[in-house]
Amino acid sequence: MDVVKSKSHDKMLKSKYRVAAILAALVITLIIWSWQKASSVSVFRNDILVERVEQGDLEVITEGFGVLNSNKQQLLTTLTRATVKEIVLKPGANVTAESVIVRLDNPELVQEVESAEQELVQIKANLRQLKLNNQREILNETANLAEMTARYESAVLNREAEEKLIEKGIVSQLTYKESLLEEEQLSKRIDILKQRIAQLKLVHNESVNIQQERLKQQQGQLNISQARLDSLEVKAGFSGVLQRLSVELGQSLAPGQEIALIGSVTDLIALIRVPQSQVQQVSVGQRAIINTRRDKISGKVTRIDPIVQDNTVEVEIALPKALPASARPQLNVDASIIADTLQKVYYIKRPANVKPYSEITLYRLEPDSSAAHLRTLKLGQQAGRYIEIISGAEPNDAFIISDLSNLKTTSSELIIKS
Repeated sequence: MDVVKSKSHDKMLKSKYRVAAILAALVITLIIWSWQKASSVSVFRNDILVERVEQGDLEVITEGFGVLNSNKQQLLTTLTRATVKEIVLKPGANVTAESVIVRLDNPELVQEVESAEQELVQIKANLRQLKLNNQREILNETANLAEMTARYESAVLNREAEEKLIEKGIVSQLTYKESLLEEEQLSKRIDILKQRIAQLKLVHNESVNIQQERLKQQQGQLNISQARLDSLEVKAGFSGVLQRLSVELGQSLAPGQEIALIGSVTDLIALIRVPQSQVQQVSVGQRAIINTRRDKISGKVTRIDPIVQDNTVEVEIALPKALPASARPQLNVDASIIADTLQKVYYIKRPANVKPYSEITLYRLEPDSSAAHLRTLKLGQQAGRYIEIISGAEPNDAFIISDLSNLKTTSSELIIKS
């Protein structure tokens, strides 16, 4: 009986060891499963963005936004006080140089022009009268000179005759000397008359010049008054579009007040706002692409504004003369400025919140597998939507570029579910 009891006790011990071994194996299995569960996370394929690494030439692009603006603009202002009498055209209207925008009214200018015209007529009449008087004086002096010349010639003849008769004793010595004296006096009077006529002509010319200067001044005053009167009919000045109208019907305007703004339609430039952090890549002369959302237009950077506003810098881009129909003033556009071209580099579409010349960790999809593991990438220059990869990847490597920062700290492996 004692032998039988000993065998039963041994069997019970063996059974207990077997159960303990099974429980230990289960615990170890659970620990391994839990560790594997903790080190891997799964996501659905439709919830992530996957991009492949490419190799080739990459254009370093600085992107911005802005508007198309008229390269040629003209601000129309008033020359004098006036009241808006009629509004002919409204903003958006196409205009030519002779297109009337608004008509103004100022009765005082009409009276001013009429007074200037009457004054000009009076000065012209005075000038004609002065010329007639001068001509009359010259004629009188010329007649006196002719008369004096005739008397002189007669005196010469008389003196020559007496000179022959004095030898015969027919004419006395006294009479001859009187004739000789009269001849000399007449000659001097003729010289004086000639000098007087010459001086009189100079005086007449100067008086006419003075009167003509008054006439010129009055004509200029009339032209100014007429120009101010004509300016009441406000014209565009060149072909373009009426971009802004700053007056209302019946409004009283002061001198120099704005009336309208005219801008060219075909001669356009692009004013683009570029982020301050990227403007150092931009320089004058670089090529740019302007996207009107219907057409793409090639341009060239011509000016970079030195002032920073709202963390952006304004860049001016010149456009060609031949523009598509979609290009018009004040149109919102996007721009891509090509700063450089990187030759034969690795690049990928830029992940969110990534800066140039930094290091990031992305999940790399394993070939022929549904798993992805973290890989550290060293980045280079940014080129618009793409960024250069200096190291850490090979061509055709697939990376998840979605923002998975909350998963990177908890799992080094990612399971992709279809």
